[in-house]
Amino acid sequence: MATRSVLNRTAMLVMLLAPPAFAAGADLPPRQMENLGRGVVALREADGKVYVSWRLLGTDPDAIAFNVYRKSGAAAAKLNDKPIADVTFFVDPTSDVSQPLDYFVRPVLDGKELDPSKPFTLPANAPARPYLSIALQTPEGYKPNDASVADLDGDGEYEIVLHQIGRSHDNSQKGPTDPPILQAYKLDGTLMWTINLGPNIREGAHYTQFLVYDFDGDGRAELVCKTADGTTDAKGKVIGDANARWENDAGYILKGPEFLTVFDGLTGAALATTDYVPIRGIDKSDPTPDEMKDLWGDGYGNRLDRFLACVAYLDGVHPSIVMCRGYYTRTFLVAWDWKDGRLTRRWTFDSGPDRRNPYAGQGNHQISVADVDDDGKDEIVYGGMCVDDDGKGLWTTGLGHGDAMHVGDLDPNHPGLEMFRIQERFDDAGAHMVDLKTGEVLWRKPSAKRQTTGKVEGPGRGVCFDIDPRYPGNESWTAGAGVEGVWDAKGNEIGRVKPGSVNFAVWWDGDELRELLDKNHIDKWNWNTEKTERILTADECTSCNGTKATPSLSGDILGDWREEVIWPTTDGKELRIYATTIPTTRRMHTLMHDPQYRLAIAWQNVAYNQPPHPSFYIGRDMKPPPRPNITVVQAKGSASR
Repeated sequence: MATRSVLNRTAMLVMLLAPPAFAAGADLPPRQMENLGRGVVALREADGKVYVSWRLLGTDPDAIAFNVYRKSGAAAAKLNDKPIADVTFFVDPTSDVSQPLDYFVRPVLDGKELDPSKPFTLPANAPARPYLSIALQTPEGYKPNDASVADLDGDGEYEIVLHQIGRSHDNSQKGPTDPPILQAYKLDGTLMWTINLGPNIREGAHYTQFLVYDFDGDGRAELVCKTADGTTDAKGKVIGDANARWENDAGYILKGPEFLTVFDGLTGAALATTDYVPIRGIDKSDPTPDEMKDLWGDGYGNRLDRFLACVAYLDGVHPSIVMCRGYYTRTFLVAWDWKDGRLTRRWTFDSGPDRRNPYAGQGNHQISVADVDDDGKDEIVYGGMCVDDDGKGLWTTGLGHGDAMHVGDLDPNHPGLEMFRIQERFDDAGAHMVDLKTGEVLWRKPSAKRQTTGKVEGPGRGVCFDIDPRYPGNESWTAGAGVEGVWDAKGNEIGRVKPGSVNFAVWWDGDELRELLDKNHIDKWNWNTEKTERILTADECTSCNGTKATPSLSGDILGDWREEVIWPTTDGKELRIYATTIPTTRRMHTLMHDPQYRLAIAWQNVAYNQPPHPSFYIGRDMKPPPRPNITVVQAKGSASR
């Protein structure tokens, strides 16, 4: 296929020296985004006070302020003396928590109060704890795993879609698995629906990539994922042949039809089903092991069934579905649009069977989405390569497969967006930073020898977060065999002592630096002592995905711009949404109205989970966040909020 690939060093140099020719994104119509409510949350603190926070929306005018109300019985009392204009939280020191309390806010603009938000009810005698509890109906033999959030019912607040897992195996492992199960919950614990993907979808991190988003702009989100014979929707309707069993003796599913299904987010009913593209044999549904090896790199399904998925605004206005297959060798991406009850294919990207193609074998165990070329439309960042909004190759680094990547404005002193990435290439690029507009490698760190074996190996994990205010931009470090040290955004080594956590991060305390999230705890890096300090431990909670030790989800789900963390309890009976009660001096619009961050929440559950980054830099001496070019879509029949 024709691509804009960087085939050699000369071509790369020409590309980098050529003047940019991109349209201004601001000239495009605004993106369709969720019509979010205020996301009010109230948590009782140990001293008896109640911490209340709420969202500043991306569509709010700069001059907006808020009044905070507490309702007990029939009376509602305003708690603040004057409208709050500098932050989006309030500490209520006088509440009588022996009775139910409703907290809500009213925006104030030009001296006038606007409509009240949806209230948050703090139950009578609510315990002092930093989390909300959601009771689960976990199937016998299953446990809660990855989650996503979206507005499924059009009320302006998020619901949770949860992946429940039973027996599971990595693609490299033999053995039978249990059918993947997806459930939707309201924040009050109401189970909305259950979808059973059936015996012909294998369970594991690389098989079921589910996307939850409002794809058709009707104000309510849909669920999209790969299905097969025996998938049963929430209404009991079976997709394909209910009696078919395609699992082989090794526990792999390498035959039988594969489908792509759109489910109604409100009811869990299947709305439309089409053939999954590409099929296993590209041109035939049931390839032989030798044919699979030629096409994908092995004959038993390890590389064949490596799936990724994401949401992207490929036209700059409407969200599209992007489903992917393969990243070790052949790479295949297909973009779909969901409109008027129909799935329509927008484009197909295929690196082809020739493994010398510069786009072959460049994928990661995860995916990211960003407008890398400033034209207002999204590109798919696929590890060591990038696919343009029109489905053609934009650039490739040629550095091969990787295990982790971070995409954002990681270096505020460098124009545009960057990617920090590690990969399994055992040479001079174990860790590196890439200019996302051109694919130029800005700096790189070599892999190192593992002390126990003497072999050169790439790092297994790597992160890029702003944890040290002495250096502009994000700091990077890795773990496992491979490169050593901590680097600033320019790749300069700033220390040899690394934080012990190389996993997720969360904006939790009052400053703009990011805290470290790992397993069931949150830590703060003390750059003076070069040690981590525990901020929070989620007692009785567990992380997901084995040694990856990730939460079910982390993101700006409720309250102000800081992030929440969703962990399951060890007994699988609850999800707990942890939210900060630490005051902050920073006011910022909800990160969920930054399109890049919102799309990162949509892909966070995909394969090896990675934390979200916004399109702008958050850190000391940061500039005011740009106002997002968005318009919100209200569901039919829903009240304004």
